Amino acid sequence: MLVLDGKVVVVSGVGPGLGREIAAAAIRDGASVMLGARREENLRAAALELDPGGDRVGWRKTDITDAGQCQALADAAVEQFGRLDALVNCAAYDSLLGGLDGADLEQWRQVLDTNVIGTMQMCAAVIPHMKERGGGSIVMIGSQSSYWPQFLQTAYAASKGALTSAMYYLAKEFGPHKIRVNTVVPTWMWGPPVEGYIGYLVKSQGISEEDAIGTITKNMPLGEIPSDGDVAEAVVFFASDRARMITGQALMVNAGEFPH
Repeated sequence: MLVLDGKVVVVSGVGPGLGREIAAAAIRDGASVMLGARREENLRAAALELDPGGDRVGWRKTDITDAGQCQALADAAVEQFGRLDALVNCAAYDSLLGGLDGADLEQWRQVLDTNVIGTMQMCAAVIPHMKERGGGSIVMIGSQSSYWPQFLQTAYAASKGALTSAMYYLAKEFGPHKIRVNTVVPTWMWGPPVEGYIGYLVKSQGISEEDAIGTITKNMPLGEIPSDGDVAEAVVFFASDRARMITGQALMVNAGEFPH
């Protein structure tokens, strides 16, 4: 059964990793998708790969820090496909490392402006369309870094923690309109960024790839790094009617990884 058959899903932040996997999973399960990202070349490549005929994929260059561009992305989905059923907030700024000591708080401001305010702007853009349809699903992408500080990613973790808090309130605010708001919380994801990190460990520490992977999986009872495709499966579930009575929930896709 195609759990998203006939639905239209907007995915922000479509690059070579998780955003593209989410879009691919949505299309596989019957949806049409509208892709948004800052880089036009990423959008063109993703659209061509996902649907060479172009019947079920649209795209629009979108910087979520610009409210007008967020609205244009949401409107484009309705204009091209006639409806809007789900939004997946995958766009994020995650490249700032470090803690508070010695930090440039203007860089923090950029992280928070993108990950929190930008995401809220994207939500605000789709909500009128969902109200008009009588419901919908908004899926946030969280981060286990908000729960378990393994690396100094303080600004990023704080921004993702803020989104989880916002999720509870949005779920309460828009529940009467049958708009559900949930969060998928990944840990490490086997995809381009983590593959690059594993390669770095192999070179810098002179260890095998198996040992490098073991440094990550040691706290995972399932013994395997989840893939970005595994995270995409959880997103599809929340976007589908199978989750019609689930809102205000955070689902960790982490192979059982918790602090030990």
